[in-house]
Amino acid sequence: MDKIRDELIKLSDVEYRKFNEKLCPDTNRKMLGIRIPQIRKLAMRIVKEYDWEEWIKKESSNEYFEEVILQGIVIGVAKMEFEKKIPYIMDFIPKIDSWAINDTFVPSLKIKDKDMEKVWKFILPYTKSKKEFEVRFAVIMMLDYFIIEDYIDKVIEILDKINNDGYYVKMGVAWCLAEAGIKFNDKLMKYIEGENNLDKFTYNKTLQKMIESRRITDLQKNYLRKLKRK
Repeated sequence: MDKIRDELIKLSDVEYRKFNEKLCPDTNRKMLGIRIPQIRKLAMRIVKEYDWEEWIKKESSNEYFEEVILQGIVIGVAKMEFEKKIPYIMDFIPKIDSWAINDTFVPSLKIKDKDMEKVWKFILPYTKSKKEFEVRFAVIMMLDYFIIEDYIDKVIEILDKINNDGYYVKMGVAWCLAEAGIKFNDKLMKYIEGENNLDKFTYNKTLQKMIESRRITDLQKNYLRKLKRK
């Protein structure tokens, strides 16, 4: 399976590595400097041409930042039912040590409508984790898949209960709430204006992200500015 690492090394770009190291200071893994579209393309090949399950199990496959991203995308694109992916997802989550690994992995899972309730129940325990990126995983799952009519009330309720001081958790919660505010403005505003458990940083970041959006009106933005906590 060294062939996979060899292929990654061939795709490496020194200048892009330098850029990515600044963008992702949260990881301790070595970087090669590979763009995500190239990693996705390789992931599709691995699923077709390699024993990807055996490769993922190897501890040596976790050395480079891009190797871990590649594993996440491989899990996502592998054609199997969600129930069968659960063990791979559970094994992968502890490897997440960067917002970029997490936020590339989550959308690659492409959850089907029929699996929504199973996925919801699966991610809930992670919202109570003490580990920053386990909580981030659950929050970004909510952001990508559950800002919809059937789940929006549950999402706001769970986000309000999250108690984790990790920077990437707070940013994720703010991002998720802002998206909820854009798609379900009445519900989010009722939450923001009422009693909530958001700390000042997360509360103000939520407002900021909504204000920065092009999907709400100037009138709404002006009102949000007045709600900022001093």
